[in-house]
Amino acid sequence: MDKAIAKTKYVRISPRKARLAADLIRGMKVENAKIQLQCSKLRAGRLLEKTLDSAVANAETQLNVQRRDLKVDEVRVDAGPVLKRAKSKSRGGRVPVMKRTSHFTIVVKAE
Repeated sequence: MDKAIAKTKYVRISPRKARLAADLIRGMKVENAKIQLQCSKLRAGRLLEKTLDSAVANAETQLNVQRRDLKVDEVRVDAGPVLKRAKSKSRGGRVPVMKRTSHFTIVVKAE
């Protein structure tokens, strides 16, 4: 089983927004996925790129595989804990503000 895993936890971005960037790279070769994330204007693209680099480094050290032989096998964005805050409104009211976090998991495998 030639797979390497990288996880990034408690990233301060909504999982819904991060999944848009994750869908861009699912099933691609690593080199193409990195270019896709660099060229996208999504903030989650920059964050996922770090996790992808970590997964590639894990594969190179643990599996002795070249970067050009790797493919993105799985990209998962799970919801993390939610920071609950409140915003003041008129006449003494308040509105909840949910600051969502995400957990990224990227699995790369040798072709």
